[in-house]
Amino acid sequence: MRRSPWVGSAGVSVLAEIPDLPESFDSKDDFLAGAQRYRRELLAHCYRMTGSLHDAEDLVQETYLRAWKSYEGFQGRSSVRTWLYRIATNTCLTSLDGRKRRPLPSGLGQPSSDPTGDIAEHREITWLEPLPDAPKEDPSDPSVIVESRESVRLAFVAALQHLSARQRAVLVLREVLQWKAAEVAEAIGTSTAAVNSLLQRARAQLDAVRPSEDGDVVAPDSREAGEQLARYVAAFENYDMDELVKLFTADAIFEMPPFDGWYQGPADIVTLSKTHCPAQGPGDMRFLATTANGQPAAALYMLNRETGRHEEFQLHVLEVRPGGVSHVVAFHAGEGLFARFGLPDVLV
Repeated sequence: MRRSPWVGSAGVSVLAEIPDLPESFDSKDDFLAGAQRYRRELLAHCYRMTGSLHDAEDLVQETYLRAWKSYEGFQGRSSVRTWLYRIATNTCLTSLDGRKRRPLPSGLGQPSSDPTGDIAEHREITWLEPLPDAPKEDPSDPSVIVESRESVRLAFVAALQHLSARQRAVLVLREVLQWKAAEVAEAIGTSTAAVNSLLQRARAQLDAVRPSEDGDVVAPDSREAGEQLARYVAAFENYDMDELVKLFTADAIFEMPPFDGWYQGPADIVTLSKTHCPAQGPGDMRFLATTANGQPAAALYMLNRETGRHEEFQLHVLEVRPGGVSHVVAFHAGEGLFARFGLPDVLV
C-alpha cells in the first residue's frame, strides 16, 4: 500500500500490540468500564475527523453511549477496539453532515497579508482547534503508544479539512489505522471499489494542498526542538526582534486564528509583532512551555497593565525543522483553551 507522506507508521501493527478487551462481559456496565482504556485514542480519531477538541470530546461520549446501547448486538466478529472505531467513525460522519470545514487562516485561499495593515477578527468562522498531547507520566495510557505524532499534527489535520467527510474517514482508517479496504467498506457501509476511489481522490486532494514531504519535521522531545523553543520564548520575552528574525526559516508562516490573515517570511512576521502585538518591551510577555498536536508549543501570557498581572493570551504551536521554526499557529486563549491544556489563566 502506498504510504502517505502525511503520516508515520503507527496504526494496526501498533494497536495489535496492546491487549484488547475480552469479547464478552458480565454486563453492559462492565463493558463500558473496560472500554474506557480506548478513550484517548478515540478522542484523537474524532479530532482528526472534525478538527475540534470540543466536538471530539462530545463525539467520544456519543460513541460510548451508542456502544453501551447496542452492546448486546456485538457478535465478536471484530475486536472491541475495532467495533468502537466503527461506531466513532459513523458518529463523526453523521455529525459532519452539512457542516463547514474548520480551516486555519492560511487555508482560506487568500494570499499572505500585509503585516502593517489592519487585522480582522472573525469569530463566526469555526476555526481549527489545537489538541493537548497525551499525559507522558502515564505509560499505561494506550494513546502514548498508539497516537502517532504525524497523524495529529496541525498540518495534517488542517489538510484533512479540505476533504469531504467520507474521504476523511477513508484516508484516516486506511493510512493512519492501516485498515484493509474491505474493513473500511464494511465500517462505513459502501463497497471496496468505492473506498479505493475515495482514497485515491483524498490523496490527490492532499497532494494539491501541500505536495511537499514532511519527513524532516523535528520531534517535539528532541534536543533541537527544545533549543529552538527556548530561543523562541527568550526572543519574545526579551522583546529581541533581531533574534526572532534568525529563528524562522525563509518561507516560515505565522497565523493567529480568529484573525484571518497569515504572514510569510521572517521580516513580515517580525513586522507583524512590532505593529500589532500589545507588548511594548522586555517583560511584557511570559511563556510556559508545553506540547500540542505532537509539536512543541508555548502558552503566552501578556502583561495587563491595569492589573499588573500576566494573563492568558495565546497558545503558540510550532513546527520546527532543521533550518528553524517553519510554522507557528498562535491560537487565541478564549473559550477555555488554556484550561483544556491544564494551564493557569494567570502567571504569578
